[in-house]
Amino acid sequence: MHKYNDENRQEGGNMQNNLFQLRKVIMVILGNAVYAFGVAGFVVPNGLITGGSTGLALFFHYQFNISIGLFVGIFNIIMFVLGAWILGRAFALTTLVSTFCYPIILSLFQQLPFSKGLTNNPILAIIYAGGLIGLGIGIVLREGSSTGGMDIPPLLLNKKFGLSISGMLYLFDSGILLLQMFISTSEQVLYGILVVLIYTMVLDKVLMAGKMQTQVKIVSDKYEQINEMILKTMDRGSTLIKAQTGCLRKDQFMVLTVISNRELPKLNTLIKEIDSNAFMMIDQINEVRGRGFTIEKHHKKEELLR
Repeated sequence: MHKYNDENRQEGGNMQNNLFQLRKVIMVILGNAVYAFGVAGFVVPNGLITGGSTGLALFFHYQFNISIGLFVGIFNIIMFVLGAWILGRAFALTTLVSTFCYPIILSLFQQLPFSKGLTNNPILAIIYAGGLIGLGIGIVLREGSSTGGMDIPPLLLNKKFGLSISGMLYLFDSGILLLQMFISTSEQVLYGILVVLIYTMVLDKVLMAGKMQTQVKIVSDKYEQINEMILKTMDRGSTLIKAQTGCLRKDQFMVLTVISNRELPKLNTLIKEIDSNAFMMIDQINEVRGRGFTIEKHHKKEELLR
């Protein structure tokens, strides 16, 4: 009987892991498709320039009439082999899908009618190109994967020489933009800088989406009641920090808790009902790890109310 239950649990675990891997692959493909759509629909038709392997491909396309999809495919394969050799198997597995997926999707998109351009307005093209590229790369990176290509040299330099990955990424992107000055006007270079800035900002937002939380510190004589309310009514954890008031030098506890952004109005109301003079400090924090956020709670709300 125990053996049967163990086998069922193992099968369930394997199935759950397979579904997780399938979802991950689908999201990586989706991210690459969004990225390719931004390039095919807005960057290429409007003669925009950008960084990364796509920016390098644009240089060779305008200078030597080499297919963008073909160049990206060959470049990504070379970078993939180099990365797998130096960074190992784990890196290769997480980058394999993007390495082959992006250039194929880009080549297919370039055969469709929208690749002739969805807008002739350069400002609209810059905004949509930057937004879609940032969104696409963000989706891929959120899955713990890599878009390959120009992501790989900074990783290699970091491993070999300890150089900053983000610093190297900016350096390579800047170099690619400068390289395209030979085939572009100064106005196009300025547009290219805007595209890079927009997709960098969007990328940061995508990576932080759903992770930002609100940290609240509460100073009140009724800290015990407030703490109990947070635990029971809000079903959130709390920490009591020893504090001393600056004027009267009164020793008391400050209540620290972390909640989601949408829970803040409710917490505000409940605290005012307990102590309308409570002093609150509210901060936005980028990410929280631990029980109740990245680790499942060990207790149920009903157990806490007993």
